[in-house]
Amino acid sequence: MSEKRQDSLSVAQQVQNLEDKLFHCREALEDIDFKLRKEELTLKRRESLENQKSLLAMQAEAYEKELKVLHRENRKIVAVSAAIVLLVVVIYTCWTM
Repeated sequence: MSEKRQDSLSVAQQVQNLEDKLFHCREALEDIDFKLRKEELTLKRRESLENQKSLLAMQAEAYEKELKVLHRENRKIVAVSAAIVLLVVVIYTCWTM
């Protein structure tokens, strides 16, 4: 169902949603980094935070790859839109001459 919902969103909305997710993911990574540096942690807690950190890093990387694909798709859509507008202008110019 999530995929169906994504299909109904525009590319710009999908980009915005992914950027928000990436922002929150990076914030969580910063929090974990801070805890690892500043707090006295037990070995078990440190391992848990490091595992969490690696999972968040992989998730951030996946978001960045997906964002790159969506940006590429958005550029294609803009190029097609510009071509259509140019075609309409050329047809209008030819029609009115």
